[in-house]
Amino acid sequence: MTTAATAVQDPRLPGGETAPAASARQLTKAYGAGETRVTALDSVDVDIQRGRFTAIMGPSGSGKSTLMHCLAGLDTVSSGRIFVGDTEITGLKDRQLTRLRRDKIGFIFQAFNLLPTLSALENITLPMDIAGRRPDRAWLDQVVATVGLADRLKHRPTQLSGGQQQRVAVARALAARPEIIFGDEPTGNLDSRSGAEVLTFLRRSVDELGQTIVMVTHDPVAASYADRVLFLADGVIVDEMHAPTADSVLERMRRFDGKRTS
Repeated sequence: MTTAATAVQDPRLPGGETAPAASARQLTKAYGAGETRVTALDSVDVDIQRGRFTAIMGPSGSGKSTLMHCLAGLDTVSSGRIFVGDTEITGLKDRQLTRLRRDKIGFIFQAFNLLPTLSALENITLPMDIAGRRPDRAWLDQVVATVGLADRLKHRPTQLSGGQQQRVAVARALAARPEIIFGDEPTGNLDSRSGAEVLTFLRRSVDELGQTIVMVTHDPVAASYADRVLFLADGVIVDEMHAPTADSVLERMRRFDGKRTS
């Protein structure tokens, strides 16, 4: 494994260019050893562009969630280098990695992970409260307006619909103004209407707030909200699509499945 480095010369960039929001070089993640070794990611190179919405798709076992977890610093790697902004995170000590995730990364998962005894506003500001940081009031107001929660801030989770609860989770991820937000099937527990609401707010956060979002999904409709779709198979990025539509993503997945079964 590579060693920690927070001020290293970035090997990805010609002089003076801005670093991607996150990236990996020759990223490999394997489980087990010898005959039982399973390679989840195989020498992956990827750049996540700033201010863009990227979806990651692939069949079960393709490595899509593993890639997201490694990029987000939630999982260790077997070899390779990962950067969040201009900071290399591979090899960071636990305390440094925890601080980086707290300050630079937001997370949205299928489970809303809201505290039932707190109001929507208290849930949104909770990570900053724990870190002893005061929220930027102007930014917080903008986030709340973007996700449409201005009239729900005093409500507790049990008083909110599933879609509204997930919007609280989205606002919580946005409120700390992270460099990048990772979503693991963030609409997986929602009905189609609530899912569309959340995806619309994620899209607006990119367009109106300049947020960077990476989302793992199996749903072509969800992927159509992204600027770019990465397709994984057997731990390798095999294709990508820009300006996707639900139909174009579905057709690509069908062609991909056909190749796997032929």
